[in-house]
Formats: sequence, structure tokens, C-alpha cells
Amino acid sequence: QVQLEEFGGGSVQPGESLRVSCRVSGNRHHNFCIGWYRQVPGKERQGVGSLYFASGVPAYGDGMKGRFTISRDNSKPIVMLQMNAPNPEDSAMYYCAAREGYCTSLPPSAAMMYWGSGIQVTISS
Repeated sequence: QVQLEEFGGGSVQPGESLRVSCRVSGNRHHNFCIGWYRQVPGKERQGVGSLYFASGVPAYGDGMKGRFTISRDNSKPIVMLQMNAPNPEDSAMYYCAAREGYCTSLPPSAAMMYWGSGIQVTISS
């Protein structure tokens, strides 16, 4: 079992980089697949990307590679989502999620067992 807590969201102008992070708690977190998802009201949840914590190798959802960078700090442990030059369409509630086991691609949100409470990101001028 893991506990997830997002932090670092907020509001920035279009084109300004922003990082949100997920604090991962639990003794077996190295064997978890950690994913980032986002949702806006009235729309389906959308996958951004994921990584298997032990390897740190990321995978991204459609259209997300290059716009987002996922990495982890093994010493803390934290999984970071870097938004590179975001635009207003990237405004959403961002969620960190996890499931146990290896992953090399972004799992569908229904496959994730554990969720953080989410954090709001707003891109606006």
C-alpha cells in the first residue's frame, strides 16, 4: 500500500514552466507504477504519463511527450511532473495515482489502485 500527496500546483501564465510533485509514502513504493492524470469538469480523466519507480523510466500519454517531463527523486521519494511551456488547455485538476507492479506504458486510470486528492493547476494570462 502507498499514500500519495500532491503539492506544488498553482497558477502561471502561458509559457511559464510549472512543476507539480507527488510525495509517495509506503515501504514498497519502489515496486509501484506511479502515474499522473488530469481532469477538467465535464470531461473524462486524461492520462499524462507514468513511470515505474524502481527504474525511473517514464512513459507518456498521447500528445504529452515533450510537453511534460516525469521524473523521480529516489531519496525523498517524490515523483515530479514538469510542465514545459503549458497553455491554458493544460489547466486542470492533476492527480497522482499508483498501482503495484511494473509498467512500461501509461496505464488506464481505471487500473490505478491508489489516488492522491488532486491539485489544481491554472494556466492563464
